[in-house]
Amino acid sequence: GAWRCAARHFSSTRAVSVIGSGNWGSVAARIVAQNVLRSGSGFSPCVKMWVHEEELDSGRKLSEVINKTHENVKYLPGVNLGSNVRAVPDVREAVEGSDLLVFVVPHQYIKGLCPLLKSAVSGGAEAISLIKGMEVTDQGFELISGLIQQELGIRCSVLMGANIASEVAAERFCEATVGYAEGQEDIGQLWRRLFHTHYFHVRAVPDVVGCELCGTLKKHSRHRRWFRGRPGARQ
Repeated sequence: GAWRCAARHFSSTRAVSVIGSGNWGSVAARIVAQNVLRSGSGFSPCVKMWVHEEELDSGRKLSEVINKTHENVKYLPGVNLGSNVRAVPDVREAVEGSDLLVFVVPHQYIKGLCPLLKSAVSGGAEAISLIKGMEVTDQGFELISGLIQQELGIRCSVLMGANIASEVAAERFCEATVGYAEGQEDIGQLWRRLFHTHYFHVRAVPDVVGCELCGTLKKHSRHRRWFRGRPGARQ
């Protein structure tokens, strides 16, 4: 049966929330859901996943379908996320009571999303961003991890890798890197334990900015190569 996410959890365990439910958000929730069930993991067994609610062609709500079938039928069809993943359409409810926040939403939504979360996020929470992108202003650019730290007042690490969501979901061997702040190896290893599996190999390095920049620039370089290869594209 499905796990029930209690509003409170044992103080000896850390509760995890995933903010985002597209293909990458669903894959991240699936990996986390597998790892929290390991004996002695130190994590709460239920993983809350924020779902931007939408109505499917069948007339049913996406969050309801995920909770009934354990499958994101719109963004990651055919993949069982695990019965301990609970889809939550209210973003504040999704993060309340959680110690570890995993951000996997399009980068342009972060600035508008953080103010909605601020009063619901506990002061001792930790965040990690899987988002490849940056906020560009007239003054320059700001990395997403920096935005999250600034807006929510909590530390933010990153997880980056040149991976495709469908391949990770199929459990093909992939690799990624956790970037954590220098001197905070404990949190780097915590995030590694949450994400490392036999098919998703994770290492941790004390460099948030370098890790995030590499992930972001690789993504944009890949998109640029794809665009230049299109018929009629200007060189």
